Amino acid sequence: MTNLSLALSAVLVGSTSGFSLDMKAQAPNTRRQVLQKTAALTTSIAIPAAANAYAVPDLNYPFEALEPYIDAPTMKIHHDKHHVANINKATEGKPEVDILELQLNALEAGPAVRNNGGGHYNHAFFWDEMAPPDQASKTKPSASLEAAIISSFGSLDEMKAAFEARAAPGALFGSGWVWICVNSKGDELKLVGTPNQDNPLMKGVAEEVMFPILGLDVWEHAYYLKYQNRRPEYVSNWWNVVNWDKVSENFEYVKEKKAGVPVRG
Repeated sequence: MTNLSLALSAVLVGSTSGFSLDMKAQAPNTRRQVLQKTAALTTSIAIPAAANAYAVPDLNYPFEALEPYIDAPTMKIHHDKHHVANINKATEGKPEVDILELQLNALEAGPAVRNNGGGHYNHAFFWDEMAPPDQASKTKPSASLEAAIISSFGSLDEMKAAFEARAAPGALFGSGWVWICVNSKGDELKLVGTPNQDNPLMKGVAEEVMFPILGLDVWEHAYYLKYQNRRPEYVSNWWNVVNWDKVSENFEYVKEKKAGVPVRG
């Protein structure tokens, strides 16, 4: 018997007992009255809704925490309106799969999974790599991450310059993301730009599947309220809220597991 059946049975048993006791002191209940009371009790039982496999995670900081570099209205609209876990509709009736596992074959799965599944993973990843400026300023790349940055780009400043160039409107036209990834061999950092909600975890997006450790949303909804058409200013200011402790943690995870970074939600 299911938990719901057990709960329903207990309520109904208790209810009919109550009816029997009441009958001694009050006028007898008609059969219709008994059925009406039973129905009312039955419908009052909270039947749990089917849990969604994916949900938008809460931020680890208030909407205004990234000011003045990312404004509170943008963060609220971006998080509450644009990061929508529509992936639940796209995967309804199918076996539940971890959002990270869903990325690999997203292109083959079709636009609904590719766009909604990619968007959910990308945004959940994005929220957690940022921190309020006063906290972010106290973080820095770990020794191993710094060594990888120097080996792959020459220096942190050179990596930032290359990243900003890749995020420029002329380099990544329209909407998309820019990523720093560990390559499939785990021996080099790569700079990758992806359109729409694609990411380097998806087979077929880049020359090989790669594992992001840092990513930036360059869709207009991520910056337009504050920066309008000044995307380069948004990108350069974004470094002030990057949590290098989290990025370093991502790097260590990818190096050890040879897999994508898990996300909340």
